[in-house]
Amino acid sequence: MKVLGISPLDKDSTVSVVEDGNVLFAAGEERFSRTKQQSGFPRLALQKALEYTGLSMEDFDMVCYPFLTWENEQKLYTRNLEEERQFIRSFQPGDLSRQVKEAMTRVPDRNEPIHGLEHPNATMEKGFLHSSYYSMAGVQKLASNNAALKGSRQWGELATESFQHWQQDLEQGLRDVGWEQPVKRMDHHLSHAANSFYCSGFDEALCVTLDGYGTGLAGSVSEARDGRIHRLHGLPFPNSLGTMYEHVTSSLGFKPSRHEGKIVGLASYGDPSILADVLLSRIDQTPGDFRIYESNNVYFSRYLASKFPKIDVAAAYQYVLEKVATDYIRYWVEKTGMDTVVLSGGVTANVKLNQRIFEIEGVRRIFVYPNMGDGGCGTGAALYHSWPGGAKPSIANAYFGPDYGESEMAAALAAEELDYRRPDNLAAEVAALIHDGKVVARFDGRMEYGPRALGNRSILYHAREPEVNQWLNQRLGRTEFMPFAPVTLWEERERCYHNIEGAEHAAEFMTITFDCTEFMKQNCPAAVHVDGTARPQLVRREVNPGYYDILKEYQKLSGIPSLINTSFNMHEEPIVNSPHDAVRAFLQGTLDYLAIGPFLVKHPNPTH
Repeated sequence: MKVLGISPLDKDSTVSVVEDGNVLFAAGEERFSRTKQQSGFPRLALQKALEYTGLSMEDFDMVCYPFLTWENEQKLYTRNLEEERQFIRSFQPGDLSRQVKEAMTRVPDRNEPIHGLEHPNATMEKGFLHSSYYSMAGVQKLASNNAALKGSRQWGELATESFQHWQQDLEQGLRDVGWEQPVKRMDHHLSHAANSFYCSGFDEALCVTLDGYGTGLAGSVSEARDGRIHRLHGLPFPNSLGTMYEHVTSSLGFKPSRHEGKIVGLASYGDPSILADVLLSRIDQTPGDFRIYESNNVYFSRYLASKFPKIDVAAAYQYVLEKVATDYIRYWVEKTGMDTVVLSGGVTANVKLNQRIFEIEGVRRIFVYPNMGDGGCGTGAALYHSWPGGAKPSIANAYFGPDYGESEMAAALAAEELDYRRPDNLAAEVAALIHDGKVVARFDGRMEYGPRALGNRSILYHAREPEVNQWLNQRLGRTEFMPFAPVTLWEERERCYHNIEGAEHAAEFMTITFDCTEFMKQNCPAAVHVDGTARPQLVRREVNPGYYDILKEYQKLSGIPSLINTSFNMHEEPIVNSPHDAVRAFLQGTLDYLAIGPFLVKHPNPTH
């Protein structure tokens, strides 16, 4: 069965072509439009998908979309928001004024500089009017209740408008390409559970999904066996850990739904104990469930961000995310007796959270779907409806996008009048350049699917120099608090990372952190975070021989089996797709060398 899956259109719209449970093609519209997290009907991605697979719309048995109709979605969240009103009225939070005063006494003096912050104890300084409003709407019970309920009411109104708009856009887009049949709609969180389970390779698993909103829910737990997925529990929206983390991302001055990773990095510098009890007092945890008080009141996190150091606010939210999520999942692990967990949903982009989930007693194996956000839901829907039954091996890689021929690469280089050559041993030359301190961008093979660069659209550098996190980010126009991620030879994984057994497959996609060994800390400091963890990509030769060979040749020169791998893109742009994109980003980023297909190019105007 051939199924076309289209992800939600409100952001990061993505096309997936799946046949009998096998992904033939998957790519986000952003890679073709060059607008990050592109919304709307994915016309360009669909055109490339049909061109690449040789299919036409008439060849598909079904088109799937991972949301219900706008009317049915509206019924669900309208009911949920009424239940939230009752919960807010009945819940008794802690004495916030007293809690905040006590928390202020726990803030230490700090002088150790943190790159990207003007001062280690920097707060979100706001004017008098803003601060006064945050103090009222975020703290005073009557005002904060009203702010939360107003936030939920506005969310519902915008959601209705959004669902109506994107439903029309989807239907019109499909008509434009000749699809006149009904769209197969499905539960959003089931699509998340499906992509994580059907790509994991496990015969049975506990499927956990956590995100902002999807078909009335903000999370779910399901039991998957024999190719079937049975839901055990749903977390009703707006009790959303995704919304909670979006709020703190916004309150600390970053873009929600895009920069949550910066909060993860920032959190490692702070002390979670300063504000953890304040946050936890607003969450009603019961075995296998929880409710979040005033979930849609963004002024609460803005109030904390205006009073406390950014690093401590970030640390508290990260800690509470980890605690609430692991408490929730631990209950279901114990109840079901299942030792294998698979994860999907935007919240599971949080690599530190995923490490904590793997550390739950009783969890032996873990897998995180590589495109865990809504961009991956179209694939999940298509997998679910095309699944032929029976066992299936895990996905070996996420190289589901297009590739390009040598003639197209040569044309892109010629258009910029760049000199290039074809080395006899490209891997050895690239490794030598990296060993010598050069920054090399790599463009080869099929484009990665999902938010992480996995070697085919990557920038490579050695990990011996911690300062690279500052100067290379500056060169690329980025502001980051986490170090670059390492790529590591598969066979050297236990030399570099502790407690990796059972999570090796997840680590092939950069979806989880591990505590680093002393060897890794000493030899790859640029890839190790302040808390001693790293987010690796393990690479096997049978998965990506060209990428693997560079790393192996580098190990021959240095004795180190890891390199820095960061995404090949300029600031606020998507990862490069075509040879033209690669050449443009190479020149703009003033990178030293470009390894594009079989060709090696030196930058015509090196900066050092």
